[in-house]
Amino acid sequence: MSLKLVKDAPTVWSYLNGVVNLFKPAGITVQQVRNTVIHNLCRDLNQLEVRPALQRVVIDNCNESKLVVRKVEDLSDNILVTGPRYQPDDIKCRFCANHGRFTSGVIVLGINKGTNLAFRLQQNRPLRVYRVTGFLGKATETHFAESRVTTRATINHIGSEKIGRLLASIQASHQRKMFELSGIDIQSQAAYELACKGTIRPTDNKLPMIYGIRLAEYRKPFFTIEIHAINETEAYLGELIHEIGINLKSCAHCTSIRCIRHGHFQLQDSLLKKDWNLQNIISGMAHTNKLINQHPDMLQQNSSSLQAMNDVPTR
Repeated sequence: MSLKLVKDAPTVWSYLNGVVNLFKPAGITVQQVRNTVIHNLCRDLNQLEVRPALQRVVIDNCNESKLVVRKVEDLSDNILVTGPRYQPDDIKCRFCANHGRFTSGVIVLGINKGTNLAFRLQQNRPLRVYRVTGFLGKATETHFAESRVTTRATINHIGSEKIGRLLASIQASHQRKMFELSGIDIQSQAAYELACKGTIRPTDNKLPMIYGIRLAEYRKPFFTIEIHAINETEAYLGELIHEIGINLKSCAHCTSIRCIRHGHFQLQDSLLKKDWNLQNIISGMAHTNKLINQHPDMLQQNSSSLQAMNDVPTR
């Protein structure tokens, strides 16, 4: 397929509809990400060939017996009067997840007509995977590194095996909690059939649920865990690190949170901040559309796991 260079802004605007996978740096909010993307899109669109100013009809009376009708530029539509053709208010954006300021990694953004896709992705609640790093021996007020240290403790007795056993216990308790919320005995045939249909999601979309947690790296006093979860928040992950420290007979706080996967959106496919421009965003939308066509379950998963679990019969 041959490629064609397009310099016409209205033509490019018609393709600016879809979702794109971005890499959110730590230390900035999702609102700042939104403002940066919109500013860059407006800047690049206005550098293309925008539509000319509108014309208006003028009737000139050259003499008493003859009238001349002609078209002239409507100065009220000139960009020197109205401003640039593409304004930030013209672009609609919606995120599929509301990451906190300390969280970095994958974030999916819907632009213009893609906001509907972003809403459907959010409602389907796909699994997100995080790499969360904690620091043993110090506890802070907000459970994050930027706040004041409140407690110090020894960590000589903590090893990777002890952390691994604790994380396995946390995963088992959350898996047991899934079936308790559905009212099904975890040892029953109904529980097995429900688990075979896909990820079991609680009907309450504000209830955090961990589906997998393991120790990825341990370099005392730092430890990194990989978490597979839905309905999680930045505050919940920070509190989880704090509770892990307490259960290890010590204390801990969170130093970094990175989302490495959101459903089928991978970290290696996300656009860095330096690539948040018109050309790369449209290319990213094309890649995302192929990904959604390959995995239509991201928009709608037809299984009982998305229905009210109390309606599932027990055996």
